[in-house]
Amino acid sequence: MKHFTQLFLASLLAVTLLTVTGCASTKSHEGTGEYLDDTVITAKVKAAILKEPTLSSAEINVETFKGIVQLSGFVRSTASIGKAIEVASSVGGVKSVKNSLQLK
Repeated sequence: MKHFTQLFLASLLAVTLLTVTGCASTKSHEGTGEYLDDTVITAKVKAAILKEPTLSSAEINVETFKGIVQLSGFVRSTASIGKAIEVASSVGGVKSVKNSLQLK
């Protein structure tokens, strides 16, 4: 019976360790918590762009990875590019903004 208990505890420990390390982040892969944080940041940036009357939210794509927001798409003016970067930067949780916006 003692052997069975030790085997059970060892198996439980192994499963726990695998579960915890499976949720950890690496340089190119987000952990579960970071993914959810990035999803929230993306939604907030999209909402902020939508609220800005000088920007067309349909033209601007937003992606977030580990707090770094990337803006892409096509806009009508360089002023729109600057405004989009400004709006995205003002959102809480945004570490930096990468600009991949292009003029139409």
